[in-house]
Amino acid sequence: MTIERSEPAVDADERTMLEGWLDYHRGTLARKCEGLTGEQLRTASVPPSELSLLGLVRHMAEVERGWFRRVLAGEDAGPLYYSEADPDGEFHVTEADTWQEAYAAWQAEVGAARRHAAGFALGDPSRGRHRFSPDPYTLRWIYTHMIEEYARHNGHADLIRERLDGVTGE
Repeated sequence: MTIERSEPAVDADERTMLEGWLDYHRGTLARKCEGLTGEQLRTASVPPSELSLLGLVRHMAEVERGWFRRVLAGEDAGPLYYSEADPDGEFHVTEADTWQEAYAAWQAEVGAARRHAAGFALGDPSRGRHRFSPDPYTLRWIYTHMIEEYARHNGHADLIRERLDGVTGE
């Protein structure tokens, strides 16, 4: 599978721009994982950190779920990989954890995010709250935060991928 991605048009309206850059960064993470074996995807390549590409994909599934389902839409959506006993569970991958499952979960959350966001204007307040603030967040804030979250983790993914097989670039 070849991951397609493109930058939004330089003259796009605000919403199209935000959604375009978010999709661009989603595609970037997928490209960083492209062509690797399950073992490579599970490899924490910079010990003592447990950070792996598979862990990053699972983390971003949780982040998409948290911001778009719980906060924006106010859904009671439980965690996918973490728990109270293991708050960083998405990063604790085992040999039983597969790319197919993690990718499917991530893409399901991206799909849910798109569906929920479609019902909100950029300035609309969220229906749910985040544990960090009693105040609602706007969709604009959530989009901006998600772009930042992906950009930061794509930097991690760049380094992990280079360490795994020497591949660099966007």
